[in-house]
Amino acid sequence: MRTVRGPDGRTYLLVKRSSDASRVRDPKTGEERHFPNAELEDVGGESPLETAARAVPESARRVLVAVPTEQALGLLVELVERGPLSVVELMDAYDLCESDLHGLLTEFKIAGLIEETRVYGERGYEATAVAHEGVSHLRR
Repeated sequence: MRTVRGPDGRTYLLVKRSSDASRVRDPKTGEERHFPNAELEDVGGESPLETAARAVPESARRVLVAVPTEQALGLLVELVERGPLSVVELMDAYDLCESDLHGLLTEFKIAGLIEETRVYGERGYEATAVAHEGVSHLRR
């Protein structure tokens, strides 16, 4: 399978190629259609699996990539539901050692899922709009 660009400028997954035309699939909708081979352009350097992943909304993909365990997902969901939360609250409320908590918060921050804030005058974290949207997609 390869990633190709159609005459409409959209990116597709090449499903099957014959001598004159190719069947392609839109990664966002799953719709298949045919284009003449001459109208398709190979998109070099783009993995077809990455293209296929676009069927999942970007915010949900970001959550999936940043969250390595169910415990981590639970932490993110709690920040979405209860946040913002101070670091002290996070340490007291959840069964995570300080280094594990710090590691997860760092991953979430790098992924743009949380941002640092002040809670009751202490350092804390709150979920971003991307995290709220991503968790919402996963709950559907």
